[in-house]
Amino acid sequence: MELFQILTLLVVISAIFGYINVRFLKLPTTIGLMIMALIFSLLMIFFQFVHPAWAVFAKELVAKIDFTTVLMDVMLSFLLFAGALHTNVGLIRAEKRSIALFALVGVVISTFMIGSLIFYVSKWLGLSIDYLYCLLFGALISPTDPIAVLGILTKSNVPKKIEINIVGESLFNDGVGVVIFFTILEIAKLGAENVTVIDVAKLFMQEAVGGIFFGLGLGYVMYRLLKSIDDYEAEVMITLALVMGGYFLAHELHTSGPLAMVVAGLFMGSSGMKQDAMSETTELYVDKFWELIDVLMNAVLFVLIGLEILVLEFHVNYFFAGLAAIVIVLASRYLTIHFLLRISRNWVAADKEAPLIMTWGGLRGGLSIAMALSLPAEWDAKPYLVFITYAVVLFSIIVQGLTLEKVVKRIYQS
Repeated sequence: MELFQILTLLVVISAIFGYINVRFLKLPTTIGLMIMALIFSLLMIFFQFVHPAWAVFAKELVAKIDFTTVLMDVMLSFLLFAGALHTNVGLIRAEKRSIALFALVGVVISTFMIGSLIFYVSKWLGLSIDYLYCLLFGALISPTDPIAVLGILTKSNVPKKIEINIVGESLFNDGVGVVIFFTILEIAKLGAENVTVIDVAKLFMQEAVGGIFFGLGLGYVMYRLLKSIDDYEAEVMITLALVMGGYFLAHELHTSGPLAMVVAGLFMGSSGMKQDAMSETTELYVDKFWELIDVLMNAVLFVLIGLEILVLEFHVNYFFAGLAAIVIVLASRYLTIHFLLRISRNWVAADKEAPLIMTWGGLRGGLSIAMALSLPAEWDAKPYLVFITYAVVLFSIIVQGLTLEKVVKRIYQS
């Protein structure tokens, strides 16, 4: 099938599932779409015993979709910019110290904690896997996914202070997580003995710091261009062109495209910048355009996540490892947040319930799956890492996403 046919089919499926969800299920959009896609996938697996041709067709379709390319190279720039554009910059600025602490230090600590525990659990289950590969899993699963978080958290009545910490952290820690993941991946490819600490530091600085400054520059260029004209059609096209072109250029410059998109979106999302650069009409059209892009991309993404179950490799030990990974990821996030809040209690204000809510509200999503799928195909560990990543993401979005509001109510009513 051609790319256009695949995209057409995905959009049609997303629209059908979206209608069924709004009309009958009435679940949060991201959860409803993924649950229906999962049910569809499971039905296809069942139908391989009844009508093998259907299952084969569905598997071939999903196998032809390069999930990593679709998300990392196409969808991620739109999703991150749209999410940052509609984030309250004033609240993020007020919580900047805690957000920076969780997004940077938290991801590093969590990466090593999760990686180490997965290494020993895998060994106990009789699954031989190199420690460096376990660290890769820790890096790809540690960041909370802004795409999943923004779609669910705002409807869960989480206290505003905690909500902005989770949202702000998720917007930045995915960029940090991507940088750490690809740094470890490069070490694994080259061999740990061939890479020095200075090499790692240089790569991290180029990707992370370079991405932030590139994003600021991109946001400023966007601001100056929008300020110089007053035509909502041209201005919407300018935002679209700079997001697409900026993400491509960041990749060519070997800086973090995700971080650049978040910073550019926050720069333009500032109410002062918006009001100064755009007329009321333009601001309305820009907001609605990016809101629509966000909804459409989210719909397609979560349908894709649900369909990916068709191409997973399954072994009994993988199942138990997946269950263990869910517990390890939740426990590591809770311990990391609790530790960071303890050492920063003099300058980060948070109530005692914050670690629990931030743990349960820290959802994982398509970004983790995309990074797992980007691992080299020749690695024997890849099917295992993809499976346990998928297990954590499914639990995160369906179980944590559906119960987050109830957890918040129980905590603050007790």
